[in-house]
Amino acid sequence: MDKLLLLGDEAIAQGAIDAGLSGVFAYPGTPSTEITEYIQDSKEAHQKSIRSNWACNEKTAMEAALGMSYAGKRAMFCCKHVGINMAADPFLNSSITGANGGLIYVAADDPSMHSSQDEQDSRFYGDFAFLPILEPSSQQEAYDMVHYGFDMSEKFGLPVLMRITTRMAHSRAAVVRKSSSREQNKMKIPEDRNQFILLPVNARRQYKELLAKQDGLRKASEDSVFNQYIDADNKKMGIIACGIAYNYLMENFSGSKCPYPVLKLSQYPVPESLVEKMYNECESILVLEEGQPLIERLLRGLLNKGKKIMGRLDDRLERTGELSPNMVGKALQLNIAEGLDVPSFVAPRPPKLCDGCPHIDSFLALNEAIEPYGKGKVLSDIGCYTLAALPPYNAIYSTVDMGASITMAKGAAEAGLNPAVGVIGDSTFTHSGMTGLLDCCVDNVPITIMILDNDITGMTGSQKSSATGRIESICKGIGVDEAHIRVITPLKKNHQENVDIIKQELAYQGVSVIIPRRECLVWAAKKRKMAKNNQN
Repeated sequence: MDKLLLLGDEAIAQGAIDAGLSGVFAYPGTPSTEITEYIQDSKEAHQKSIRSNWACNEKTAMEAALGMSYAGKRAMFCCKHVGINMAADPFLNSSITGANGGLIYVAADDPSMHSSQDEQDSRFYGDFAFLPILEPSSQQEAYDMVHYGFDMSEKFGLPVLMRITTRMAHSRAAVVRKSSSREQNKMKIPEDRNQFILLPVNARRQYKELLAKQDGLRKASEDSVFNQYIDADNKKMGIIACGIAYNYLMENFSGSKCPYPVLKLSQYPVPESLVEKMYNECESILVLEEGQPLIERLLRGLLNKGKKIMGRLDDRLERTGELSPNMVGKALQLNIAEGLDVPSFVAPRPPKLCDGCPHIDSFLALNEAIEPYGKGKVLSDIGCYTLAALPPYNAIYSTVDMGASITMAKGAAEAGLNPAVGVIGDSTFTHSGMTGLLDCCVDNVPITIMILDNDITGMTGSQKSSATGRIESICKGIGVDEAHIRVITPLKKNHQENVDIIKQELAYQGVSVIIPRRECLVWAAKKRKMAKNNQN
C-alpha cells in the first residue's frame, strides 16, 4: 500500500480516483480548488480518462455531475461554501431525484473568512435537503470517506455531501492508499424512467421516499466507523467533537487520554442514541464544531424544559404537504367534518400539450429520429415541453431545474451516452442554458441541443422571451459551428425533412444546435386579441 503526504483536498482527489471516479465537475474557489487540480495533474486520472475540465459556474458543474450519475457512473462535484448557493437549485432538487451512479458533493467551508465573504456552514444545506453528510477529522479519513461515500450514495440512491473546512483542505498528513483501485462503473441509465422527471406527480412520491430513507440514514450514522463514543471516568463533562475539531481536542491531550467522554462525530444525520447516552451520563456537554452551532442548537432546543413537543416530527401533523384548517383541527383533536373521498373510479386528468402546439411536431420528429439508438437519450428542462414526458410522447428522461438539460446531457455524453440530447425552451436557454452550452463548446462534447423557440415564455403566462431573435447569434458567438446551427419549422408537412435533419445532427460528433421555430398558439391568439383591441 502506498503512503502519500497529501493535503486534505488531495486526499479527497486521490480517494476519488481510487474509488472508481469517472468525472469531477467544479468551478475554482478556495479552499476547494486543489481537488480538481490534483485530478487534472494526475497521470493515473489521465490513463483512466477521468474528465476534469472546469465548468462555467457551480450550477452547471453540479448539473453535469448529476448527469454523469444519471448515466450510472461515479461523479464528484466540488466548490467552496458560497458555490453551494449558486448550485442550490440542483442541490436541493437532486435530493428528490436521487442518484444513479455514486455522487458526492464536496463543499469546502472557510471559517474566519480567509478568502471568502461569509462563514457559511454547508452542513445546514445537507440537513435542509435530508442528505447524508460526511465531515472528516483527518486526511486519512477524508481519503477513506470518499470510498465510503460513493458506496453509501449507491446504496441509498442519494447524493452525499462531504463538508470540509480550510485547515482540513490545506494541511498535509500521511495517507495510506487502498491496495487496489476500483474500476469505473459501466454506463447504466436509471431503471425508473420517472426518477429524474420532477413533475409534481413524481416529485411528491419521491419526496416521501426521501423521508422514508431517513431511518436508514440515521442507523447508518449510529453504526458508522466514523462516529465513535470514547468513554471516560470523569462525567462532569461530555464533549461532542465534530470533524476536524476532534483533532484539535486530541492535540490538547498529546501523550495522555482525554479524561472526559468524547463523541467523535463525522457522519450525519446526528446519531441520536450516542448523543442521548452522553446527555444522560454527563453533567454538562461541550460542543466543538467548526462553523455555526448546528449541533449545539439541536441540543439546546427552544424552551426545552421537559414539555412534550408535538407537530410534524411526532405525526400529530402530516410530514408532507400543505397545512389546512382540517389538519390543524385534527392536531387539536377536534371533531372535524370531512367530505367524502374521491371515488377510485374517477380517472385523473393529467395536463397535456395544447392541440396544435409546435412542441408536438418537434417531439414526434425527435422520437422518430432517435428511435434506432434506444431510450433514455433525451434530457429535458423546465417549460411547457416538460409535458412530453407523458404519454403519448414519452420523449424525455429528466427535468431537474432551469438549464439542467444541457449540462446534464453534457455530463451524460462525457460518461459515454451516445447520442446525448438536451432539450430546452427559448426562454430557459437565455435564463440559464447559455453557460452550459459554452461548457459544451469549450470541451467539444458530442451533443445535440434542441432549443424549442415558440417566441414567448409560454408556461408562466406568455411573458416576453429574451431569446427572441437572438438564438442563432448567441449560439454562434458561444462557439457552435454555424454549419451545425439548424433551424426547422415544426409542422406535419415538414415531418420527414425535420427527421432527416435531426438524424444528421445526432450523428455529428461535436456540438450541434437544432432550433424548431414556430409561434406558440396561445401567444398568437393573445397577440391577435391585443391587435384588435388596439384598432378599436
